[in-house]
Amino acid sequence: MSKQAIETCVRESVESYFADMNGIEPSGMHPMMMAVMEKPLIEAVMLRAKQNQSKAAQWLGLNRNTLRKKLLDYDLL
Repeated sequence: MSKQAIETCVRESVESYFADMNGIEPSGMHPMMMAVMEKPLIEAVMLRAKQNQSKAAQWLGLNRNTLRKKLLDYDLL
């Protein structure tokens, strides 16, 4: 999947979210979206990195300690 395809998927998901809101104005979308996208991203990268936190952190562009905190926050350890 290309970067463009991922962007399209996100855009479509956001449009679907707006449609589900039935005209109610949302609030706090950015933190909600970041949390919703971050957990599956980390899960997929950890799986591909065979649970190697150093490798996964490098792939994600994160400090290993930051990744470890996120793993704990999302109950992925």
